[in-house]
Amino acid sequence: MIICRNLEKSYFGKGVETKVLKGVDLTIDCGEFVCIYGKSGSGKSTLLNILGLLDEETGGTYKLDGMDVRNLSKKECAGIRNRKMGFVFQSYHLIPELNALENIAVPLGYAGKRSKERKKAAQRLLGEFGMEKLEKKYISQMSGGEQQRIAIARAIANEPEILFADEPTGNLDQENSRVVMELLEKLNRKGMTVVMVTHDTAVAEYGTRVIHVEDGKIVEKGAAQKT
Repeated sequence: MIICRNLEKSYFGKGVETKVLKGVDLTIDCGEFVCIYGKSGSGKSTLLNILGLLDEETGGTYKLDGMDVRNLSKKECAGIRNRKMGFVFQSYHLIPELNALENIAVPLGYAGKRSKERKKAAQRLLGEFGMEKLEKKYISQMSGGEQQRIAIARAIANEPEILFADEPTGNLDQENSRVVMELLEKLNRKGMTVVMVTHDTAVAEYGTRVIHVEDGKIVEKGAAQKT
């Protein structure tokens, strides 16, 4: 599914080059739950953004399902994100003017689904996540854990092949973190590929494989060891 070779990313400002990724080699197969672990500033979120076609590499190669992403236009990248990918972020990024049901239905609208189809699909997800009572609630009426579960439901509304999660438990307490991680585990067991970034070793253990990133390089790969 994902193959990166000697991947590099630099930012340029005032004549200064800042190297964030320094030659990353990485392969992710369908159905994996990969946790990219590292401290703040290690380059893990930059790597996730490149894998999710939200940012562009400045060196090396990235092939997604055999396609070299350097040959794709911005419009083609947007189409792939809409069809094949879902995204979950630390800050939820829900729309406060919409209730839970309407938030989940947003990507379905981008995919061209009709209103009745969007509502039915969103209600199904609320039921699967045990959140039927949240259907008409707005963001200001939800806890952080509830907001993140709604954000995950929205991310998978179009049934993506791969779910990218950037610090999905970063704003949550221990109990809500457990609920969110068990939800990601459940999605993975159903066949969805999950790629998650975290700085929390306890959260990283939920993955089937942990990739340790330090100073823009992968320093360790291996299976997660749950305690």
